[in-house]
Amino acid sequence: MEDDTPRGRESISLASVANGLDNRGAELLESLEEGRDPGSNSSPSEVGNSWSKAGPEPSSGWRRRLQPAPRVRHFCREHAQLFQWICIGLLCTAYTAFLLAACILNFQRALALFVLTCVVLVFLAHSLLKRLLGPTLLRCVKPLGHPCLKLWFKRGLALAALLGLVLWLALDTSQRPEQLVSFGGICVFIGLLFALSKHHRAVSWRAVFWGLGLQFVLGLVVIRTEPGFIAFQWLGDQIQIFLSYTESGSSFVFGEALVKDVFAFQVLPIIVFFSCAMSVLYYVGLMQWVIMKISWLMQITMGTTATETLSVAGNIFVSQTEAPLLIRPYLADMTLSEIHVVMTGGYATIAGSLLGAYISFGIDAASLIAASVMAAPCALALSKLVYPEVEESKFRSEEGVKLTYGDAQNLLEAASSGAALSVKVVTNIAANLIAFLAVLDFINAALSWLGNMVDIQGLSFQLICSYILRPVAFLMGVAWEDCSVVAELLGMKLFLNEFVAYQGLSEYKQRRLAGTEEWVGSKKQWISVRAEILTTFALCGFANFSSIGIMLGGLRILYMPRGPAVDCVSLLNTTLNSSSFEVYQCCHQAFQRWRRCIGRSLLAGPHSAVKEPVGSAIRWMTPPQPGSLVPKLQRAEPQEDLGKAAFGNLLLLWEKAERLPW
Repeated sequence: MEDDTPRGRESISLASVANGLDNRGAELLESLEEGRDPGSNSSPSEVGNSWSKAGPEPSSGWRRRLQPAPRVRHFCREHAQLFQWICIGLLCTAYTAFLLAACILNFQRALALFVLTCVVLVFLAHSLLKRLLGPTLLRCVKPLGHPCLKLWFKRGLALAALLGLVLWLALDTSQRPEQLVSFGGICVFIGLLFALSKHHRAVSWRAVFWGLGLQFVLGLVVIRTEPGFIAFQWLGDQIQIFLSYTESGSSFVFGEALVKDVFAFQVLPIIVFFSCAMSVLYYVGLMQWVIMKISWLMQITMGTTATETLSVAGNIFVSQTEAPLLIRPYLADMTLSEIHVVMTGGYATIAGSLLGAYISFGIDAASLIAASVMAAPCALALSKLVYPEVEESKFRSEEGVKLTYGDAQNLLEAASSGAALSVKVVTNIAANLIAFLAVLDFINAALSWLGNMVDIQGLSFQLICSYILRPVAFLMGVAWEDCSVVAELLGMKLFLNEFVAYQGLSEYKQRRLAGTEEWVGSKKQWISVRAEILTTFALCGFANFSSIGIMLGGLRILYMPRGPAVDCVSLLNTTLNSSSFEVYQCCHQAFQRWRRCIGRSLLAGPHSAVKEPVGSAIRWMTPPQPGSLVPKLQRAEPQEDLGKAAFGNLLLLWEKAERLPW
């Protein structure tokens, strides 16, 4: 009996280590529910027998006083869903009363809230009908899924789209023939990308045309229709109002004089505030919901896989290094074409946190929002044109692809972590601006010095870009007299970054609004409104040479192609004398699996299927020595010794494997 007591205590401590922290309060409540004394291992029947023999204990009074607590907890657990529905019903009733009161008092003032409420109700009704009537509708539509019907439907849809495009060009360009230049530019760019395609015969033209079509329809709604223009203009105005609240915090920290006069204290704090807001929206799940809806639309139309579509949709709101984190568990199984889509989507869009900084420059907010959203389907289409899919993807449906809600435990932690993470972005932007502007000034000075030697006055980096990229600006649809300025901005964006380019665009816009003369000598001081909008769309993205290094550095850490499946039991049962990635994988799997089971299964009895690979792995990492733990693993006589030895040596094994140069 004396030998059994310490063994029992040791097994309890090992089990508590395997299962996490020991919650004494939970054990107390469980013991009270079961009707036994806290800290005793007796069953309720044994407790009853002991009471019948020894009489009531002194602790029976406080046990009776605490008895209602587990009853209340049990009642709340049983009716948790009912309480939840009651709370939701009360909140919905209160919101409905508030909305009705706001509409009755001033409907024009409450119009935005009314529209947002209607949109939410439409999506809720769609999800409810899909859940209730989805199977029935699928059975009704199933007879229409005949291959011949699908083929004729696709041909009819393609013919209708072609006729609509021809009709649109005939009607729209009859009054403004310059629009044909932009259409010709699209054809030229598509032709160049197709010529540079990796696999010409494998191009999915469905993805290409659907992506360009979605971009065209969205641009048509935003730019050429009054409701769409008003909606995006209202959204841009609301974002500007929302970002203006940054001044309260930055003025308190830096002072009003610095915030109004110094660029760093005026623009960079906006990134902190916007990053905090985005982190909160990710915590509550709103951003994940929006990303899933956008990716669903692109996936069903373009026929792309779930992972690449989610990554491109996420790039609308997050940066090029954060978007791959949305699909990090699936990166190892993605094909090269899908990885190419991830990279292209990162270059084609901007981060939501930087959106506020560009708006603070005076750039049109509606154009920035529309450009970031329109770039997503186009990036997906052109990526599939340049690098078509020739492998078999594992993610043809969105089943099993889920978005995480982050590591924050509560709303305050999400807000704090979002603000803290933005500090790195702010310092990175400030450092890049200092470095790139200094480098640009040095390059201009060097070029001017070289130009003066051959009697070329005013030679600069901007002047060179204005000549090289002028055909690109013209194919975009920019008027020829504005092409030099737009080409200069495109060169700054391509070779430096978009932050510097947007700052230059804001200077041209401020001169136009101030009424400055259009020409001062041979230099153009401002460009037309159409050229400003086209340049805003063209600069909206991380497509520059520095971003290539950022993207490759991030993916080198996240993306590790998964090799063929390895039989870890057979591998660890053999004699290992090399450090390979397969060994690393098996050690990782073994540690993760046996860490959970050793505290439970191995304490109950010896298991040879687990004992042998553990012993083989330890023999490889730690050669057997006299008195070492390997003989204990092989014999496995004391059960608790087996658990201690396996757990401790697997931990040592994993620590050594982590230090290997993979």
